[in-house]
Amino acid sequence: MGRVTRRAFTVAALAAFSTASTASTASTASGASAAPPRRAAAGQMRGMWLATVAGRDWPSQAGLSAQRQRAELVAHLDSAVRRRLNTVIFQVRPTADALWASPYEPWSAVLTGTQGKDPGWDPLGTAVQEAHARGLELHAWFNPYRIANHSDPSRLVAAHPARKHPGWVVPYGGKLYYNPGLPEVRAFVQDAMLDAVHRYPVDAVHFDDYFYPYPVAGQTFDDAAAYDRYGGGFPNRAAWRRANIDLLIAETAARIRQARPGTRFGISPFGVWRNADTDPRGSATRALQSYDDLHADTRRWVRENWIDYICPQLYWHIGNSAADYAKLLPWWAEVARGTATRLYAGEALYRAGDPAQAAAWQDPAELSRHLTLAARHPEVGGHVYFAAREITQDRIGAMTRVVTDHYRQPARAPR
Repeated sequence: MGRVTRRAFTVAALAAFSTASTASTASTASGASAAPPRRAAAGQMRGMWLATVAGRDWPSQAGLSAQRQRAELVAHLDSAVRRRLNTVIFQVRPTADALWASPYEPWSAVLTGTQGKDPGWDPLGTAVQEAHARGLELHAWFNPYRIANHSDPSRLVAAHPARKHPGWVVPYGGKLYYNPGLPEVRAFVQDAMLDAVHRYPVDAVHFDDYFYPYPVAGQTFDDAAAYDRYGGGFPNRAAWRRANIDLLIAETAARIRQARPGTRFGISPFGVWRNADTDPRGSATRALQSYDDLHADTRRWVRENWIDYICPQLYWHIGNSAADYAKLLPWWAEVARGTATRLYAGEALYRAGDPAQAAAWQDPAELSRHLTLAARHPEVGGHVYFAAREITQDRIGAMTRVVTDHYRQPARAPR
């Protein structure tokens, strides 16, 4: 397909999705019969991320028996219940692989130590069942484009789609990525992720901050051929890249609604959209910008109601000179105000008590102060903590302080 034709398709698809979202918002604002914004519903997000990439939180090591892996997974769910949390965001596709029996991608190596090897049980199905039995929501967390945390395709299992389609792959920064600029890649990763939604009653689909990869000094993400083929009509490559990610978000949202109505779509992006020095609509920060550096127009997704919730990673302490939590949280509250997109704050529990972090993170009350500040902003519907390992370890008692100060009673998750 030629460049101009692909450009026309891109514009038409985004325009159609934007028009539908705008019409829905307008009918609500005019007092028509449309439902009120979902964010108005009762409930409070109290979530934790359960990361599996490189065995970050689970399993404790690859190759454990199915019984031991299951026991460790259930222990994380029980830990969430003890902390009066109500949502677990479980990473089920960490590196173009799967924690369920996927017809599209191999079993993840984090389970057995060997990519493609059947672990003998169903981690995602078990997580959904056991979470729901405990009154927890289970959000399935996917990484759309990351293939491997190394740069050697031969280390992938022979049947891996990245080996069958080497033209889809871009090595960058010592890792392998699918090229977001290829329509066939975008279709494939959606098929692979939506397979889990078809199979399991997950409460939400969740993406984190990995779209185009984080910049690596002195290296170029080589998508020149794709840009030459599909980038016609865009003012520059950055605008084309943002359109590619916009299409991923818009199409995924529509397909989730079709596959399992009621399943939500949430994204946890890097916490800075743009700095005010770059864009007057931006935040009073001096940090990496998701719009420019990751080509993720996160503000647009909220303002145009493309997603059900956004959970920006506000991983800085109050008073940070480059990105102050006390300035970023109100900025995001203003972005979410008047939309149907719920706002939750992503919290850096992992920093608490880490001696390599700033002095503020050595104070067990730092995170509790975040929740106190957030309570002044009605747009903030809750918090999600990174990550499960720290929920259990609670190095300096920061999570205990949050529970004591703010979670004295259980709360149901927002619906």
